[in-house]
Amino acid sequence: MRPTHTYLVVFLPTVVLFNSCVSSGKFKAMETHAQKSDSLYAWTMQTLKTCQTSNADLTQQKKDIQSQMTSLNGLLTATQDNNTSLRKQLLDLSTLSSAQAESIKRSLDNIGAKDIYIQQLRAAISHRDSVNLAVVLQLKAALGGYGEDAAIKIEKGTVYVDLSEKLLFNSDSDSYKIDDKAKQVLGRLARVLNDQPDVEFTVLAHTESVVHPQEVLVDDWDLSVKRSTSVIRILQTDFSISPLRMTAAGRSEYPGMAPTDTPEGRAANRRTRVVIHPQLDPLLRLLEHKQDETVAGSLP
Repeated sequence: MRPTHTYLVVFLPTVVLFNSCVSSGKFKAMETHAQKSDSLYAWTMQTLKTCQTSNADLTQQKKDIQSQMTSLNGLLTATQDNNTSLRKQLLDLSTLSSAQAESIKRSLDNIGAKDIYIQQLRAAISHRDSVNLAVVLQLKAALGGYGEDAAIKIEKGTVYVDLSEKLLFNSDSDSYKIDDKAKQVLGRLARVLNDQPDVEFTVLAHTESVVHPQEVLVDDWDLSVKRSTSVIRILQTDFSISPLRMTAAGRSEYPGMAPTDTPEGRAANRRTRVVIHPQLDPLLRLLEHKQDETVAGSLP
């Protein structure tokens, strides 16, 4: 369509030339018509611009869709290839012999059994640690007032109570007699041990090589054993601890805890140690059961 204002330019001289011959009403009508034509042209151009913009957007959307289709086609191809590979693997698996299938089943069963075994071991260790913790707390409550003369510690799952020579034998390096004051200490220890009736323990006496031989004492070995049995005897007769739970042992001067060239070092070595054995029965039962299974499995 040719722009309206072009016609206006062509006919304008004529309008001017014959202005005197055209009435003012007709001139205004022509002028109004020209303004409408200009507005229509502006609207048409704006609409054309909008359509061109929309066309560009649609063209870009088409390109994006085509790109997505290309990507999806690639993904579809990869998925089909993967399905083909899986089908082949399934076919390969289906050709396993019955012996191979049984072997796989046994392997899976063994994995499950090992998991259960590990859980049982953890539970047994947790039980042992719980018992040890309870014993330590009770011992500290009962013997805490004696300070370093009644040292309580736990190492590698075993509880140790070190009672000094001063506390049990009144600092007499040649004595194995327990007086009434020492019996009070052993009474406190016995209350804790009686609260744990399943716990077994060893009384292990250590001495130091300055013993003066007596008629009943040959050397430190004799002294350490007599000190141990003295403690055991008091625990059994005075505090009713079952002898089935106790073991008496003497270590003489071996091994020393401290150098023997000072009085303090020798005093540290002259101790009586109560070794509270950890609760190993559940662990031992599990280990024995595992060993039996291993032996059975190795038999033809």
